[in-house]
Amino acid sequence: MGERTVQFAPEEWYHCYNRGTDKRKIFMDTGDRERMLALLCACNSSETIHVSNFEEGFRSKSLADVLRIAGKKHLVDMGAYNLMPNHYHFFLRERAMGGITSFMRKLGTAYTMYFNIKYERTGVLFQGTFKAKHINTDQYFGRVLNYIHANHAELYEPKWKQGIIRNASKLKKELVQYRYSSLPDYCGINRPESAIIDKEAVLQILDNPPRLDDLLDDARTFAVYEEEL
Repeated sequence: MGERTVQFAPEEWYHCYNRGTDKRKIFMDTGDRERMLALLCACNSSETIHVSNFEEGFRSKSLADVLRIAGKKHLVDMGAYNLMPNHYHFFLRERAMGGITSFMRKLGTAYTMYFNIKYERTGVLFQGTFKAKHINTDQYFGRVLNYIHANHAELYEPKWKQGIIRNASKLKKELVQYRYSSLPDYCGINRPESAIIDKEAVLQILDNPPRLDDLLDDARTFAVYEEEL
């Protein structure tokens, strides 16, 4: 694994992301995505939360079950997330020294174990150590947030980053309805998954709440200059 150059510091925000090894899919079905959402809660705690006894063949806890029992002593604040078929994006604030590293290590280990048992495979699932970038200005903060929340646009409009969108109104609807992103939580949709993020911590930094109309333009600018996935 390569050595990360970013040094994490408490109370600072970071964009963390990774993809599947060899660009393979890491979420094959709805069950995989729901398992990752459950782990975002279960692994974000200094306490031990058992998501399931899946490895022993027993019935797994549902996402709703995990959200109800989620611990209060968080390692990180989750500002935003997006799960794509072969990669993920997280927007994290370190709550205490070592919080992000601990959270990401627990998450990667737990999900890889689940995935390998389910699909009868062995070995690594992710492409090395997760990547991270420090969010060091308010402008960059807003742009990264919009990029994360627009990421799944490519599932509906593959050329959106080039400014080619066939049906803008339909795309906006699809973006908000996507269950595996935190965008619905910022659009006022009441759902159990809102427990995963700390929306108030994000809104304390932004001058204005994110606007759906600005999302794609801002995200496209970010993608042109900085995208690595």
